[in-house]
Amino acid sequence: MIRDAVRRARLAAAASIAILATVPAAIASAETADEFVARLNKQFADIALEVNAAGWTQATYINADTQLLNARAFERYLEVFSRAVAEAKQFEGQPMSPASKRSIELLKLGVAAPAPDDPAKRAELATLLAGMEAKYGSAVYCKDGGKDCRDEVQLKKVLESSRDYDELLDAWKGWHDQARALRSDYTRYATLANEGARELGYRDLGAMWRSAYDMPADEFTKEAARLYGQVEPLYKDLHCYARTRLAQKYGNDKVPAGKPIPAHLLGNMWAQQWDAVFDLLEPYPGVSPLDVDAALVAQNYDPVRMTQSAEAFYKSIAFPALPQTFWERSLLAQPQDRKVQCHASAWHMDGKEDVRIKQCIRPTYEELRTIYHELGHVYYYLWYKDQPFIFQNGAHDGFHEAVGDTVNLSMTPAYLAKIGLVPEAKTSREAVINQQMKMALEKIAFLPFGKMIDEWRWQVFSGQVAPGNYNAAWWAIREKYQGIRPPVARSETDFDPGAKYHIPGNTPYTRYFLSFILQFQFHKALCDAAGFKGPLSECSIYGNEEAGRRFGAMLAKGASQPWQDTMYELTGTRQMDASAILEYFAPLRGWLEEQNKGQQCGW
Repeated sequence: MIRDAVRRARLAAAASIAILATVPAAIASAETADEFVARLNKQFADIALEVNAAGWTQATYINADTQLLNARAFERYLEVFSRAVAEAKQFEGQPMSPASKRSIELLKLGVAAPAPDDPAKRAELATLLAGMEAKYGSAVYCKDGGKDCRDEVQLKKVLESSRDYDELLDAWKGWHDQARALRSDYTRYATLANEGARELGYRDLGAMWRSAYDMPADEFTKEAARLYGQVEPLYKDLHCYARTRLAQKYGNDKVPAGKPIPAHLLGNMWAQQWDAVFDLLEPYPGVSPLDVDAALVAQNYDPVRMTQSAEAFYKSIAFPALPQTFWERSLLAQPQDRKVQCHASAWHMDGKEDVRIKQCIRPTYEELRTIYHELGHVYYYLWYKDQPFIFQNGAHDGFHEAVGDTVNLSMTPAYLAKIGLVPEAKTSREAVINQQMKMALEKIAFLPFGKMIDEWRWQVFSGQVAPGNYNAAWWAIREKYQGIRPPVARSETDFDPGAKYHIPGNTPYTRYFLSFILQFQFHKALCDAAGFKGPLSECSIYGNEEAGRRFGAMLAKGASQPWQDTMYELTGTRQMDASAILEYFAPLRGWLEEQNKGQQCGW
């Protein structure tokens, strides 16, 4: 159920820096560092409004005109960003407040694609970024001479609902083939963004991204590997079980033991989460069924009512009601009269209370959970809106993604029964295993995917993977981490990385991997604050204002201090740790070990 705050973190942070270009260097040099940062924070509004408005308009009205306007707005930002960073160098070694020092440190990290300090290259990079997003958002797969055309949303639905091997293959291949058009653009983008990162003093763009975690880039690489090492055994147990079940459905010839799983059989276009094939993997069919999809349809849940359900949860933990403008300006359903980017995303338009989500909501449980997730971003925006603008961001980017998913963990069967979407039922061992399996197919199945996306990009940016080897390297790393393979032969005429939005959309992805670690840490801390006693998987903080106050206090800090300090205030530790995940899924882990006895696990 990963959906995106796709470009908001990049553009919001970017906007806070752009105003520096309006001040002559001679004036700037007469300022103290504290005055420099204060001026920067006061003058962000106009730039933020323009950049965000241009991005929102392109995302909700995809055409050549909005693409041009978005590219031009981002080009202006890239220009002033480069000049701002150069101007900030004059304050190195000067006395300043800790807040100003942190602000200047964050300055260089305020963009995911730094442009070279060359007007022509800057314009080219802005055009490439806008163009890749537009190509992705408007892509369709057509058959029968163009009479049967389907977009990403429609093709994803096939992967989720069909159980016909060939139909799944057709949809998977049809979408992945569309990404070929992005290959040359991405190659050029990587060259330009790398050049910009090196001008800022980083080895390459990947090293720059890894420097955004209040620790050296190489240390963060080791930290990410340590975290994945904690959860990898559980993923491998899940993979072994899933492959056995899929072989029973599709045959050992198509899903052989001891081999990677074909990528199109797991209910998701990118095999990143497997909960859509729960019907094939359900441990105890019919035990405590959680058919939320049917309930949403039967009870006439439309996009607004589904969003109101999510808001009601947050209000129950003492979070404020959403501003009226949220309801007036958000895009909650797919329009029929124009092309839009349907990937769900949260937007902070003005650094104040103009918050929105963009999501083509359907009445499904996945979409409902997505709304709860996106409102996590929205409420983070509202909690830190009184911070100086540079600090209006997550403690690190994984924090931002973890907020809504922490709330998702409280959407327990008991909670769903309380709001009338499933019947009340007595808990049994079989029901617990079913519920944990469904959750693991979303949470545990995602972890290696969350890890490998940026690892591929880090190799591209460092030069370890050359353009002529993009696709082969992509599938090599997917096999290494996920144990999956392409269902048909792929070559370097393909660009399968581009079939995932975050690649052409230039959204760093490690944030999602980290968020899946953090959300369980946050969940455990909030359940402790709520005084919950019992298995962690059964805890819901719904209606607990004390837990909500603790949560809100953490969110209000934004990026104003190192994430380790913010983490400590909620959890009592300054380290990210996956032990809460293992505690949460302890019942399933034991069950999987029993089921996998005698199976040829691994790949």
